[in-house]
Amino acid sequence: MDVITILKALSDENRIRILNILNYGELCVCEIEYILQISQSNVSRHLNRLNNAKIIENYKKAQFVYYKINEDTVNKHNFIKDILNNEMSKIEQCKIDMDNFKKFKESKIECNTIKFR
Repeated sequence: MDVITILKALSDENRIRILNILNYGELCVCEIEYILQISQSNVSRHLNRLNNAKIIENYKKAQFVYYKINEDTVNKHNFIKDILNNEMSKIEQCKIDMDNFKKFKESKIECNTIKFR
């Protein structure tokens, strides 16, 4: 994948926020929407951009699409790994998102039971 495409994909706060939580495990669209409090259309748009840059990959399970970090791309471009493992924790919004992620995981909420405001 073209490095410029990857850098462009990394140049948005919401995409950084999505990568931040995906760095800790795969999630479906509704879980990302719930954790980050971003609309489904925005989440899908940002996931599409990250997917096109091959930074993430997805698979379908029943009616849900799950996303995860594309380890091949991350291993090929070490700067992505550095951003994921060293820089994200310095961003205040990413810290808040991680707290929300932990609360979500502890709550044992499932995709089919998520209710949006």
